[in-house]
Amino acid sequence: MLRLGWFSSGRGPGSRRLLAAAQDEISAGRLDARIEVVFCNREPSQSPQTDQFLEQVRGYGLSLVCLSTLRFRRECGERPAKPGEPLPQWRHDFDREVIRRLEPYPFDLGILAGYMLIGTEVMCERYDLLNLHPAAPDGPPGTWQEVIWWLMERGADHSGGRMHLATTELDMGPPVTYCVYPLRGPTFDEMWHEMEQRGVDAVKAAEGEENALFQEIRRQGVARELPLVVETLRAFAEGRVRIRDKRVVDAQGQETAGYDLTEEIEHIVARANV
Repeated sequence: MLRLGWFSSGRGPGSRRLLAAAQDEISAGRLDARIEVVFCNREPSQSPQTDQFLEQVRGYGLSLVCLSTLRFRRECGERPAKPGEPLPQWRHDFDREVIRRLEPYPFDLGILAGYMLIGTEVMCERYDLLNLHPAAPDGPPGTWQEVIWWLMERGADHSGGRMHLATTELDMGPPVTYCVYPLRGPTFDEMWHEMEQRGVDAVKAAEGEENALFQEIRRQGVARELPLVVETLRAFAEGRVRIRDKRVVDAQGQETAGYDLTEEIEHIVARANV
């Protein structure tokens, strides 16, 4: 049985959907895994959205460990970490304390599911952690909004999603599993034509994220996020992919550039659209 550690900040409904998707498969007996512990870097009463997430965890009867990043930093008398700067010492100390609190709950694989912290060397060396990123293996790092604008600026013919091994470099760990899907064809072609006639800069200025092409790329990506997480867990539970010494290997122990789950994901998406 695959033992999981679940890491989340519980900031909104997306975090709850991710947890529900995995737990539903486990409870139904379709996924040979168990969530040994859920870690949240927020605490009760810190946020109404997080409180809903914590209540969900308790409702599943899962072990829960909370440690507020905000409270920890303030008690250390430190300032927030700044984007682009090396993570400060207090973040390393925070991760050490998280590891200490998780010691009673050993797990094989950690899932970062709406976890809004970059792991320090301390965390990434201690655990094998997988993070969901809304881009194909050849896509860029960044937020989902940045990824979509990147695709539109380049006139991309495909996108995808990947689960990658978390490292200290944001979104740049080696791909573990992935799926791809086309951005051309009857659904997209008219929207691409309109956008190319106007130019990306004009679209950004006039419509921004409300643009039809932007919205459709996002819709297609979201439809594949939950299936990708669940099918990744299934691939690990069945031994089709593993992490060995921070390297991604297949069932034969051969190093791989990522396990392609496109066929499984597209089958799930097609069933959902029937």
